[in-house]
Amino acid sequence: MTSPNESQQELIDRTDGLCLVDAGAGTGKTFTVTRRYANIVAQDDVEPDDVLLITFTRNAATEMKDRIVANCDYDMRALHDAPIQTFHSLCNDILDQHGFHAPTYLGIDDSITGSTRVLENETIEREHFREFVDRFSDDHDEYANLLRCLSEPTELLDLVNTLASKGIFPTADGWYRDSKDDLEGDFDAFEAAFDELNQPRNDGSKQSKLRSSLGRYGSNKCYLPEAPDRNELRGEYGSKTVPEDVAERAFVEDRDHLIEFVHDVYFGYLEFALSRNYLNFSFLQLFAFVLCCEDGALRESLASEYVMIDEFQDSSEIQFKLALLLSGTGNLCVVGDWKQSIYSFQDAEIENITEFESRLERFAAELNDDAERVSFPLEPVTTIELERNYRSTQSILDFSEHALVAPGTSRESIDREAILERVVSLFSNTDRDHSRIEAFHHAEEHEAILTKIQDVVGNDEYAVEDEGELRTPTYDDIAVLTRTRDFGRELLATAEAYEFPIAYEGGIELFRTDQAKLLLAWLRILEDGSTAERGWAVVLERAGYTLDEIDHILEHEAYPEEMESFRSELSALETHTAVGRRVFDRYGYDGATADVVLTTIQSIHSTTTMTRGDLIRIVERGIENGYTQEVQAPAGIDAVTVQTIHSVKGLEHPIVILGNMNSGAFPPSGGRGGSITYSEITGIRQKKCYADAHGKPHVYDNWRTDVLRNCQPTEYDEERRLLYVAMTRAKDHLLFGAGTEPNSFLEALPVEIESLEPAVSTVDGVETSQTRLSVDIPQPDGPTGYSPHSLMDDSVYESGGGGGGRGMDFGSRVHEFAEDYVLGRNVTPDSDDERHVASFLDGLSGELTVEERAYLPLEVGGERVTLSGIVDLVHLTDETAEIIDFKTDRSRRAESEYRVQLSVYYHVLEEWFSNREVTISIFYTADDERVAIDPLSKAELRERVA
Repeated sequence: MTSPNESQQELIDRTDGLCLVDAGAGTGKTFTVTRRYANIVAQDDVEPDDVLLITFTRNAATEMKDRIVANCDYDMRALHDAPIQTFHSLCNDILDQHGFHAPTYLGIDDSITGSTRVLENETIEREHFREFVDRFSDDHDEYANLLRCLSEPTELLDLVNTLASKGIFPTADGWYRDSKDDLEGDFDAFEAAFDELNQPRNDGSKQSKLRSSLGRYGSNKCYLPEAPDRNELRGEYGSKTVPEDVAERAFVEDRDHLIEFVHDVYFGYLEFALSRNYLNFSFLQLFAFVLCCEDGALRESLASEYVMIDEFQDSSEIQFKLALLLSGTGNLCVVGDWKQSIYSFQDAEIENITEFESRLERFAAELNDDAERVSFPLEPVTTIELERNYRSTQSILDFSEHALVAPGTSRESIDREAILERVVSLFSNTDRDHSRIEAFHHAEEHEAILTKIQDVVGNDEYAVEDEGELRTPTYDDIAVLTRTRDFGRELLATAEAYEFPIAYEGGIELFRTDQAKLLLAWLRILEDGSTAERGWAVVLERAGYTLDEIDHILEHEAYPEEMESFRSELSALETHTAVGRRVFDRYGYDGATADVVLTTIQSIHSTTTMTRGDLIRIVERGIENGYTQEVQAPAGIDAVTVQTIHSVKGLEHPIVILGNMNSGAFPPSGGRGGSITYSEITGIRQKKCYADAHGKPHVYDNWRTDVLRNCQPTEYDEERRLLYVAMTRAKDHLLFGAGTEPNSFLEALPVEIESLEPAVSTVDGVETSQTRLSVDIPQPDGPTGYSPHSLMDDSVYESGGGGGGRGMDFGSRVHEFAEDYVLGRNVTPDSDDERHVASFLDGLSGELTVEERAYLPLEVGGERVTLSGIVDLVHLTDETAEIIDFKTDRSRRAESEYRVQLSVYYHVLEEWFSNREVTISIFYTADDERVAIDPLSKAELRERVA
């Protein structure tokens, strides 16, 4: 594409006013948006700072800047600080500069500072949230029954994030801007949906969809005795509809206690996160929104003359409202494609684009209810449709529209006309149409897919277009797309047996890698508890022992001498990172995957007070939940790409094979959501309730929630859009693979499903990237966070200089004793080290504070960095603030590295206690000796960071 087409040029030229752009797949959206930006800043009175361009990924923001530089008079240096960014980085910038008092608007007595970090790692946050829930449950006996109903405590975190995305925030004494009303639901909207589903079918001769679906009411459920039976809800025998009063009976429920519980969890977690000096992405947007709402002068100063939002179908309600608050003149342009809205699990709302004009009016009215915050005219809205596709052939484009009307199950009925009426059909930019659209199935689906790939490679019938000419396809022209990561991982395992050139992209399940599993095994061995045997089994199998030999070794605990020696070596190491590095060195793991496992462990260690048992549980949960880390395959290797459909959005491949088109897999079977759910129509609802109805306490199913679920149509729309996204990635050819039970989607598509007998042959002489993944560690918004330990040289521990062979467990016990002793708990020393600690503490006359978290913000090479850690002990007198660190080392070899750690704490306390002399020292518990330490300067710390 060298010059804009007519529709693209219309968008480029229309710089002012409200504009809604329907930009279909492959229509040159980025090409057009960047040229529109260049056209705007080419005006005499407009600078890059006047134009806010929002994208949804950092990579997209970088690409936008690169393309803009190529099409305007500004270079990359001039655009470096221009607001071309994600919503999250925008909110972080707002809070970094203006957010100090933002929490007070919700009644929270805390602040947001330059050291407040953005917590991106979901695994770490869930550990924090578990700690919060443990404390919350101890302090709130009144919610014990509600907490008993949770299948997993962290489901409350998902609920909190969902409410935040909807603009529903708690305050100290209620709900911000009357948002409690949203938690009650909308009975009128529910009743309308109820009535629509309750209409008799076939001109009154067939029962309604609602009555039919309630036929499954009570299946595999345990209700309280007062729950109505199925016949009572469905109406008399022979009825075609459900009684009208069922709508109100199901909807009306006393939920005050439930809403109070959600409020207290939500508000308590906000306070907890701020006390730990972090925000998640949802809280970034929450506080930025509150700040812009409450501070009119700030809002006016932040407002942009032009606002453009890319991928608007992926925006949430709070992001739409933020855009309105930051639009100073009404020059607002949103670009997207409702057919590619596939992120509702991240709280994206397709209605933002499908109902843009009505939501624009409603959100503006809500924001203006007590003060004028949106002052520009809300009409007219110009709609521009980009219809020319620069990716696929016309056959593939036409075929892809069938995805939008394919039923998710054999029982689902689709209003084809209504859906297709909304579709802006795409027209291919190429006259060549050589596409093959095929489907195949076999019980051994993985082998069948590999067989089809071998049929395609080198076959001119599947020729691909390259610079206007057709050529024979190679392995790297082919992508296998799947609904789930599991199928992709299984396909790679099958391919490995045939030395097949194949690579996974878009997210590796980090804790399911060999490196992480091996580290987990040795951690279990070191923990020496009930899971130690599982660790030995993995290690022995890795060493080549047979199952019979492993059983014998485990039964008699006759572990190989070399392994026993290695266990002793590991137990003497002082940090989890040192253990991990030593394990990987022993087994020859020195690649990127091993590095990122260690980096993740270090990140977790720096932000939590983590024991070895905690780390084991984190890795186990990571395996269970499929915690992913982004990866990239090396360029230039002739290998098939395997990706999930979610990760492929925005990309393209000459040949796409959509695998795992199987019943129960796509769309996935089974319900989603936690024990407490929220929707705009039904509000906050509880799926389970705890009661003592039959003389024994039990967790019962909530019959009302089950009825409400049946009263709303099953939504497979997003699954259809996923299918559409996958199909429109194909440029030349589109193929589908299935097992013995093809899904309803595939059966509804106008393609014959042929049986394909697998006949995979081993591939020789093709280099594969399967084991050469390079891992991308995403850079967080906000200050980069480090633990002081990350600036220290771990080799002092590995060489035995740390604890002198006594290990982490011993050191942890001594530190726990010191904390308990200061806090006045009933503890008795049971080692010389603990007796030395008790005597030392008894000799201190001032105020003692233990386990104090400290944050030191630094500017390093133009980047904001935060060093954070936990101070063992602070001893305060009228004139001094003494930092004391307990060390169980028998040697002084690590003292120079401890100096780095203590210097961080020194500079933090210098700011806290500017009127006192601050000192740092180490108390060596083994020798009962206190050693004064001279702190490093901030400049020296900056050098360490750099």
